[in-house]
Amino acid sequence: MIFVTGCGGPEPEPPPPSSRPVRLFTVEGGSTEAIRSFPGRVDATQRAELAFRVGGQLQELLIKEGDLVQEGQVLARLDPTDFNIVLEDRQASYDNAVRNFERGKELIADGNISRVDYDRMEAEFRTATAALSAARQDVDYTVLMAPFTGRIASRAVENFEEVVARQTVIWLQNIDELDIIIDLPESVVRNIRGPGRSKASVGDAETATTVRAHAVFEGHRDTPYPLRPKEIATKADEQTQTFRATFTMDAPDEFPLLPGMTGDVVMDLSHAVNATAVKWVPVRAVQADEGLAPRVWVLDPETMTVSSNPVEVGRMSGSSIEVTSGLNGGEQIVAVGAAYLAEGMRVTRLAETEQAIPRADDPQ
Repeated sequence: MIFVTGCGGPEPEPPPPSSRPVRLFTVEGGSTEAIRSFPGRVDATQRAELAFRVGGQLQELLIKEGDLVQEGQVLARLDPTDFNIVLEDRQASYDNAVRNFERGKELIADGNISRVDYDRMEAEFRTATAALSAARQDVDYTVLMAPFTGRIASRAVENFEEVVARQTVIWLQNIDELDIIIDLPESVVRNIRGPGRSKASVGDAETATTVRAHAVFEGHRDTPYPLRPKEIATKADEQTQTFRATFTMDAPDEFPLLPGMTGDVVMDLSHAVNATAVKWVPVRAVQADEGLAPRVWVLDPETMTVSSNPVEVGRMSGSSIEVTSGLNGGEQIVAVGAAYLAEGMRVTRLAETEQAIPRADDPQ
């Protein structure tokens, strides 16, 4: 019995699995990515931090927070007593310099004074004129006026307080028109088709017609508020590596929308995304076919089968490689397990907990 068993033929190989577990990767730039939502923060389109250009004691504070003020309206005054004293002194010096300079004109014509003395009188006259203008201007600077029509957002002082020159005392905002600011990730900015290298604003004529956006706010989710593209930063934030984009909207009539509030900006990029933009995929997703040409395995989500798709690749960056052609965006490709697949093979998705990062010595 031992001899007969030992002389038997080799055991048959087990049949291939009915489906192969794989890890999938969704290629960026598909139609599902054309509609994107980003958290936004509200700010006033026109705003200013107001300060006196001279220091002194507040004599009148004529506004309260939330007040609506008109352009040119007086908001606050400093005690002008010290500035008026200086103005009187400068006026006296100016009057004396004018008299001396007028006498000098007569004396120099008759040759009774030297040219050096006349030049000195002229210099004193010019110096006194400038000093008088500065004193008058300082008196004018004791009055703080609204540079535009808006609302008092905040004030930092109370009446009779001492303030220093250029200390912000009032924040003024025009909230008839508002800015909505969002932070765009690099992947979105990279794929937006711009009008040219010399233009860097989404408010340009060509880009404005392709980027569509609206805002929604808590408590008013059913009402979209149209947004107008204004500008986009061309330098990434050093901390978040995102690009700040600003949209403009009219203040809603249904509820008060104030600077500092938040909302969501929904962007339709279907007409702005560059169809020829480079797609970045995991390096392990790109395999070689029988002729050593690069390819990826694309999933058919209905049948859960894969098919070979030829691609053209470019440079590598870390664990990613760029695909310059062959993918439209939105496809699901096999990122881990591509080396063990065949045309039409059924696959199953790995659960998230099973999608460990492959080791460097794992077979491709």
